[in-house]
Amino acid sequence: QVQLVESGGGLVQAGGSLRLSCAASGTFFSINYMAWYRQNPGTQRELVAKITSGGTLNYADSVKGRFTISRDSAKNTVYLQMNSLKPEDTAVYRCNALGAWGVSWGQGTQVTVSS
Repeated sequence: QVQLVESGGGLVQAGGSLRLSCAASGTFFSINYMAWYRQNPGTQRELVAKITSGGTLNYADSVKGRFTISRDSAKNTVYLQMNSLKPEDTAVYRCNALGAWGVSWGQGTQVTVSS
């Protein structure tokens, strides 16, 4: 089993920046991809950004040009740099990873953007 621990959420004013981190721990050989999702109560979960083991990046249209996903393979950690934040970016952000063990989810970190 692989555990994911997120950090870096918080309260920020519109136009500000935050960086989220997600560290994977446990016993595993490799990770196929790591991703960030976000969700608000009563709404559908949304894929924000994804990075594969080969380095392919995917972003939601709503965050392109503002968010950047990156990874430190040596630390099994993925980051989400969020710039030019908007109130509509407010959500619980959860880290997700897929590997030979299956799928793991982090506990989530709250991001709140005030107008």
